[in-house]
Formats: sequence, structure tokens, C-alpha cells
Amino acid sequence: MARTVVISGGGTGIGLATAEAFAADGEQVLLLGRREEVLARVAERIPGARYCAVDLGEPQGARRAAEFAAREYGTVDVLVHSAGGNGRLESPPGSEDPLEAVAHDWTLNFRLNTLTAVLLTEALEEHLATPGGRVLFLSSIAAYRGSGSGAYAAAKAALHPYAHDLARRLGPRGITVNVVAPGYVEETGFFGDGIGEDRRRQLVAETSTGRAGHPGDVAQTLRWLASHAAAHITSQVIQVNGGAERGH
Repeated sequence: MARTVVISGGGTGIGLATAEAFAADGEQVLLLGRREEVLARVAERIPGARYCAVDLGEPQGARRAAEFAAREYGTVDVLVHSAGGNGRLESPPGSEDPLEAVAHDWTLNFRLNTLTAVLLTEALEEHLATPGGRVLFLSSIAAYRGSGSGAYAAAKAALHPYAHDLARRLGPRGITVNVVAPGYVEETGFFGDGIGEDRRRQLVAETSTGRAGHPGDVAQTLRWLASHAAAHITSQVIQVNGGAERGH
């Protein structure tokens, strides 16, 4: 029987690759995100996919998404949190005060990367398949090594203890909770218009594989963690970075 897979940030990048991977297995995919036109285009390409455009950084948005999933599918078998970003692509702060800029950066990153995942999880918790449910968070290599301002890295790192606590809470129901932390991944909108060739070479040189990551690398890891083969893996952070950062 086909499972129901809910993917936040499912319209682009890693979220899109993940949706395609699960759909290729015959799963029912529900795409969540803020941009309805993007989700609609993707849903047309993926057999059986549906979408719900919401702002998951707001309680009412997460609640609306959960109600849609419960109404249309009843049970959620796999929940993938791919929504997020570094905040640099959002509207700038309305003030030139440096402390206001710091507050804006940290608040924005927390909302984009932490609240979107936490609110949706809490809203869907009672609808997760019992047993057999899977909750998967997307963190980042930045959670281990920083991200410049620290705001994006801290927001992603905050998902780690939340996932560990959630794994304890949901474990008795036969639900696993894991985190995947990618390194440098191309073919996403994370860097906006892209990065310079020197920076790209530097990031690739840090890997042991000698190449940049691709959305499919992360998607296939998520797919495996959601499979029956990974039923006894929970409360883990899996790094997918070609060896650019060692496991902790």
C-alpha cells in the first residue's frame, strides 16, 4: 500500500528531489511551501502529487497544512522537513541600526529553519502512522562549523536536540526521528544567484569525493531512512557531505 509522504519546501532543490524519489516508489506525495505557483508546477510533473501553499513559520499555517493532510490522507507515514534557507534571500531589515540587523537576521533564520519544522511536527504529531511513522529533518554542515553570522547555523543546530527529544517521545509509538545534515549542494536556490568559482572550488576541495553534492544525494539518504531497512535507526544525525566534515 502506498504511503503518504509530506514534504515541506517540496517545490525546489532537495525537497523537490525528495518528492521525486518517493513518487518514483509509488508513494503519495503532499508538497508544502509558501509559493503556490511553484508547488503547482511541480505537482503537475509528479504523478499523484498534491500541494498546499502555507507559511509554516506561523502557527496558523502549520495548522492549516496539518488539517489538509489529515482531511485528505488521514495518516502521515513520512514527514520530511526541507523548508528553510539562510535568510539572505528574504526582505532586508527596515532599519540601519546594527543591532536591529542582528536581531532581524537571527529571528528570520530561526523562523525559516526551526519554527517551520517544529510547528508542522507538533501540528501533525497525532496523525503520524503508528507504528512505522518517520520524521526527517534537514540540518546542515553549518550546524557543526558555523555559517558566517552564526544565525543560520544556530537555527539548524537547534533541530538536533529537538529531534533527539522527539525520538524519545515518539519511540514508544514505533516512530523514528532522524536528521540529515548536507554539506555543499549544488542545483538549489540556497545561494541565490550562486557563488564565485573560487569559493566553489574551495568547498569541493574540502570533500574526499572531489565533487559537490547534488539534491539527489540527500534525497536518497532520506528515502533510505524512511524505509523499513532503517526501522531501528532513530535519534541520529546523518551527514551527507562527501567527507567535508567528520561525524561527531
